[in-house]
Amino acid sequence: MRSLGLVAGFLLDKAVPDPRRGHPVALYGRAAGWWERCVYGDSRARGVLFAAGAVLPVVAAGSVVRGGAATAATTWAVLGGSMLCREAERIAGALEEGDLARARELLPNLCGRDPSGLDEAGVARAVVESVAENTSDAVVGPLVWGALGGVAGLAGFRAVNTLDAMVGHRDERYERFGSASARLDDLAGWGPARLTAVLAVLVAPVVGGDVRG
Repeated sequence: MRSLGLVAGFLLDKAVPDPRRGHPVALYGRAAGWWERCVYGDSRARGVLFAAGAVLPVVAAGSVVRGGAATAATTWAVLGGSMLCREAERIAGALEEGDLARARELLPNLCGRDPSGLDEAGVARAVVESVAENTSDAVVGPLVWGALGGVAGLAGFRAVNTLDAMVGHRDERYERFGSASARLDDLAGWGPARLTAVLAVLVAPVVGGDVRG
């Protein structure tokens, strides 16, 4: 049932667009933002408290939810592969039409890089690098943890990944507070990232690509 749920959720991600409002991951992000405001302090200990309080309840709730339907729904909620493809294709379409201004306008939907100084090759490179980097977080990681832990694995991985996006920055506010979330994301993503690299090497000869580095 778990395997069937993962496959069904993967197909749902391709067929059912993300809602503009009320997406489960967005709602979780709001809840985590509230929790951050409650416990924030410029220390690693407060960061550990924040990460534990934001992730453990999600994993605990997921551990009591079973069945193929729940797995499929959770898989759909945490996957982001179709969104990555849609945004990348929109930028590719703009570049193919010679509309560099439009491509620059669309790039922030895919990555945080400043597009203002990028030429066509720079925008294309940013798209490829962003899709390659985020495939592990948006597709491979959730599926690996879903296969290992079912709903708890799916939801827990997405929770950790979301916290890293929120507070895992090395700036003045989050250098200490966000370190626990960043390290937890590194740990959760280590295996999926290696698997993604292996898959890229295996697929590249089939599609005629060239994988380097």
